[in-house]
Amino acid sequence: MVIKYNEYNLLFQHPFTISKGTKTHQPTFVAELEFFGIKGYGEAPAISYYNISVQKMIEDLERKKQFVEKFAFSDPERYWHYLHHLFPMNPFLVCALDMAAWDLYGKLKGKSLRILWNLDDSKIPVTDYTIGIDTIEKMVEKMKEKPWPVYKIKVGVPNDVAMVRELRKHTDAIFRVDVNEGWTLEEALEKIPLLKDLGVELVEQPLAKENWDGMKVLFAASLLPLFADESCVAEADVEKCTGYFHGINIKLTKCSGITPARRMIAQAKALNMKVMIGCMNESSIGTAAIGQLAPLVDYVDMDGPLLLAEDIATGVGFDFGKICYNDLPGLGVNVNPL
Repeated sequence: MVIKYNEYNLLFQHPFTISKGTKTHQPTFVAELEFFGIKGYGEAPAISYYNISVQKMIEDLERKKQFVEKFAFSDPERYWHYLHHLFPMNPFLVCALDMAAWDLYGKLKGKSLRILWNLDDSKIPVTDYTIGIDTIEKMVEKMKEKPWPVYKIKVGVPNDVAMVRELRKHTDAIFRVDVNEGWTLEEALEKIPLLKDLGVELVEQPLAKENWDGMKVLFAASLLPLFADESCVAEADVEKCTGYFHGINIKLTKCSGITPARRMIAQAKALNMKVMIGCMNESSIGTAAIGQLAPLVDYVDMDGPLLLAEDIATGVGFDFGKICYNDLPGLGVNVNPL
């Protein structure tokens, strides 16, 4: 096994704002695993509020690069367990390497991951398109730029209901709102009934991730399904969310890759919870990995490449929210040379 990597700072089409802040670029780490001439690719974007930078991923990898490369590769699940113990404090790096291993494995087998996993392509939800926080006029403009069947609207600011109300005047599309921990319990209890009347389908992470007492109250009272994001990072968090959330949003980067994400999906379904696979503004590399898992889940948020002004791979396509697959093996992407 030979590993190469590169870092990128991908420009957004528009400044991207959530309740936690604004960014104009998305730093991301891309790994390449080569095994007997076959190359697999994986990605992990850096997210400031999780305190794992691209530089941190590179430093950790460089310290143990020889151990990553000497592993006798046979299947991705064994490799993930090895990586998980090698980098116990860096799930982002493990995600990139795990994703690359799955891409490599699919290429060695000559099949896409969906086919290897015997998934049903007829049961794939459409992806939403995210409208970041901005002036109301700019948010309307962004929405009109991209007619779409489902919008995820970033909220968690004082005038957020007014934002959604104005957006509703311009479309009949399904709305979802993502609060990113931006509300108090009192705000959530007040705003959720108003948002339901505006045709909102679900609410993502309404309260601070540690506010379990508040979530217990909100879970009992909410007129809309509540989905955990920041409250559900890794496998151990899935069961914790029962009785507090109606569903979970799994992020490959946070949970450390495709391998644990598949287990989290199965666990959530066994607990009668709905499942969303979400993005963290990945390029087409990380987005393709989400797409391979899409037949397993109820909701998909994989609009990363649509929000970026530049990309580093091709292969992921969309037709008015519908995911367009190709016949390429593994993740199904062609990656620019590292």
